[in-house]
Amino acid sequence: MAPSPAGAENVAALPTFEVEYTLYAKNTKAARIIRSLERLDENIYEYRSETKTVGLVSLFKKVHIVETSNLMVQDHLLQPVLYSYKRTGDRKKRDVSIEFDWRGRKIKNTINGDFWHMPIEPAVMDKLLYQLAIMYDLQNGHTPDTYLIADGGGIKTYRFERLGEETVETPLGSFNTIKMLRHKPGSSRRSVFWCAPELNFLQVQVEHTEKDGSRTVAVIKSLQGELHLSADDAD
Repeated sequence: MAPSPAGAENVAALPTFEVEYTLYAKNTKAARIIRSLERLDENIYEYRSETKTVGLVSLFKKVHIVETSNLMVQDHLLQPVLYSYKRTGDRKKRDVSIEFDWRGRKIKNTINGDFWHMPIEPAVMDKLLYQLAIMYDLQNGHTPDTYLIADGGGIKTYRFERLGEETVETPLGSFNTIKMLRHKPGSSRRSVFWCAPELNFLQVQVEHTEKDGSRTVAVIKSLQGELHLSADDAD
């Protein structure tokens, strides 16, 4: 099946925002996550995610991760231009960049100074941008089932399934949400996203389960910006 389109009719005015999450591991506060969407030019945006360990976890493991996805709005799609990932603070230091050359039809991957090229695929995204694309696909009445992702030096297919609706309690209050599952056939690794229609389908809770069964849950703590109750929900 063809990859899902991201964005749609109203992509010319993507709402900017900044959201903070608390990440829990084994029911303990493990990290603080701040994500933001900033408009840099008429149709150029930067989607940014910053994660820092906090509390008791930070006494033993100081990790700082910054991801950014520069994107443009092109032909009613959210199209990546440059993705970067930097991890510092522990032995797993990592510096990654992925450049999307749409005219040259190629992708340049750079990991810790080493680089190589690979062919670009239509509608491909990076591993941060797809989480923004979920919002805008749902906002425009499309439930995503697949996205193509440039990750790990290759193109991967992320598969999605809508699990229904569920009410989620958060420090910002109670939200009725659309529950989305990302999974890989034959793998126990999975991610679940709870997307709130009244916040333009922003994820108010995200749960990741690894192959070994370990689980983390990110819960929204605060929100600033242009996300708001849609006109349809307000009626």
